[in-house]
Amino acid sequence: MSDEEVRRVSDALNAIEQIADREERIRAKSKIMAEQARRNADWSKERDDLIRELWNGGNGLSYRQIAARLGVGFSTVQAVFRGKGSGTTRPKVEKEADGG
Repeated sequence: MSDEEVRRVSDALNAIEQIADREERIRAKSKIMAEQARRNADWSKERDDLIRELWNGGNGLSYRQIAARLGVGFSTVQAVFRGKGSGTTRPKVEKEADGG
C-alpha cells in the first residue's frame, strides 16, 4: 500500500469523525468498527505467517529486523512465536468456580 492509499483511508476516517450529527456519526463509526473487527483475524494471520516466513526457522531475519521491516513492534513479533496476541493483548485469566 502506498503512502497515498494510506492517506486516502485516513482522510476517509477523518471525514467520519467530522460528521456533525452525533447519531449519524456514531452509526458510521459503528459500521467501520464492525467491518474492521471482521477483518482483524485474517489480517493478523497474514501478518503472522509473513513474520514466520521472514524468520525462516531462525535462518532468516532477526525479530528486531522483522519488526523494523514490517513497521510493527518487537513485542508483536515475539508474540507470534509465543502463540499469544500482540503486546497489548493479554490472555484471559481463568476464574475458579465458587466453592460455596
